[in-house]
Amino acid sequence: MVVVKVIRSLGGPKYDGKYLHWIVGEKLGETRLQQTLTNVVIPTFDIKQPTIFSSYQIKRNPCLNARLADICISTSAAPTYLPAHHFKNQGAGKEREFNLIDGGVAANNPTLVAMNQITKQIMDENPDFHALKPLEIRRFLIISLGTGTPKNEQKFTAQVAAKWGLLDWLSHGGSTPLVDVFTQSSADMVDFHVATVTQALQCEDHYLRIQDDTLTGTDSSVDIATAENLRKLEQIGERLLKKPVSRVNLETGQFEPAENGGTNEEALVRFANLLSHERRLRDMRSPHTNKALRSGAVVKLDVSV
Repeated sequence: MVVVKVIRSLGGPKYDGKYLHWIVGEKLGETRLQQTLTNVVIPTFDIKQPTIFSSYQIKRNPCLNARLADICISTSAAPTYLPAHHFKNQGAGKEREFNLIDGGVAANNPTLVAMNQITKQIMDENPDFHALKPLEIRRFLIISLGTGTPKNEQKFTAQVAAKWGLLDWLSHGGSTPLVDVFTQSSADMVDFHVATVTQALQCEDHYLRIQDDTLTGTDSSVDIATAENLRKLEQIGERLLKKPVSRVNLETGQFEPAENGGTNEEALVRFANLLSHERRLRDMRSPHTNKALRSGAVVKLDVSV
């Protein structure tokens, strides 16, 4: 049975994606990227190169203002699991053709992609960021949420992998080692980079990485959507909130509790207060607020946290 399953997987993706396409289309309809309630950055991969759909990019490239349904289907099209997604979109009188798969093949941890987009916006002197200097990382507040990885003890050894052929790398013990290696290493390298930069600039408290690297069995699967497993994932998330804030050890690559970091839940509340305070300050600086203050339309602005 295992051999038959592997051979079938070589002939096409594990799922046809029809139900996913239907449910995403029903929920999002004709809503487009420019209609999101906040700025977003969604990485995909156009077979040969990364394609980033972001609120900032559509100002320069209207063709990227695609339907959110098409973008979501594309960014979830994980190789071996779901088929690639093709669509066309028009903008400013031009048409662009997209042939997309999961952005995780290039940016499984999209933290740097988001920071890149913000940096571009700063360098273009966007009014919302007029007080910032390019690449002033100390002003960044970064929350990076992982989706969980298998427990370290469950990872394969070189002695085992040395005997593998093509089929073993594609499917072994109910997992896809080759895909796992690429996605996990990509995510870890981003974490190493951001952790190194923030530690070097002594602003590590501005970077919060929440990740669980102790998952086992079905908990670490990417496609078991039974009601029982979804309940287990919810419980894992609740337990993760109560765990201490952890940072990657740049020498060992292991997550270790941060000194005086509190719990993940407490850190998220702290970040929420900082973001709320920053938003209120920006509202006070905006031309619309200043005009209202001059006309007497706004009596008081509470900027307390």
